[in-house]
Amino acid sequence: MWDYTDKVRDHFQNPRNVGVLEDADGIGEVGNIICGDAMKLSVKLTEDKKRIADARFQTFGCASAIASASALTEMLKDRTVEDASKLTNQDIADYLGSLPEAKMHCSVMGMEAFQAALADIRKKHPEYNLPGPATEEGDDRVVCECFNVTVGKIREVIRLNKLTTVEQVTYYTKAGGGCGGCKEEIQKILDEELGQAAQAEAKPQATPSPIAQTIKENVGPLTPFQKMRMIQTTFDSVIRPGLQDDGGDAELVDVEGDKVTIRLQGHCATCALADKTIEHWIEAKLREQVSAAITVTAVK
Repeated sequence: MWDYTDKVRDHFQNPRNVGVLEDADGIGEVGNIICGDAMKLSVKLTEDKKRIADARFQTFGCASAIASASALTEMLKDRTVEDASKLTNQDIADYLGSLPEAKMHCSVMGMEAFQAALADIRKKHPEYNLPGPATEEGDDRVVCECFNVTVGKIREVIRLNKLTTVEQVTYYTKAGGGCGGCKEEIQKILDEELGQAAQAEAKPQATPSPIAQTIKENVGPLTPFQKMRMIQTTFDSVIRPGLQDDGGDAELVDVEGDKVTIRLQGHCATCALADKTIEHWIEAKLREQVSAAITVTAVK
């Protein structure tokens, strides 16, 4: 299980400012439910358009996504627009006392939603003269098609969070966590940001071992996001339909590395052969489709 702070738990269990402002000046929608996280943020300005009078959110996601959105709305209210525009995802994480590194993309999603809301205000009300973000040519080009992550977003999180590896970029943006086809380009962006491009070209490349080369040529090592996504997909498209055909069902409760926790439902919850179902159907299918190291346990 993730190690959450008390403040994260509080904002998850008792989220503030949930809902939509009907008279919002701007609305920002980011993410994709199909990819696992989505957020809608509505913002209302004061009459002089200099401060944020109110902010509300709706989100589909994990505990970190809900807590990050709740914290963001609290941080925005009564803050000047200029000051609010300088907030970063790390400010959200700090407000919550920290977030697990693999969940930092939730804080980034919160800031993306706010930036989208500001962009919506600028579009609808150019007379407000709100400050705009500094952009570079090509920033709007999408690098990760799986999660719709742009060059600008990757550069921003690298600079703000002092990231140094592709894995960290994936944790913060999800880029590279789907098919993995964009990892090489993410590395190039990292090299440029860290000033290592010339050094990388001059450095001789190590020859991978035959086993490593075989893995790379086929599917490559799974990232945490890839593994979780494959487990969820297999669970929803293969395992649950099979159980439902026999009047049963199951809920995916948690995934931690190769450890999968489920909750049996329907006929499966009271079946005398539930252990066999877990071993010979659920665990077997996950091992077949995702990883041979997966183990499955059930909770009530």
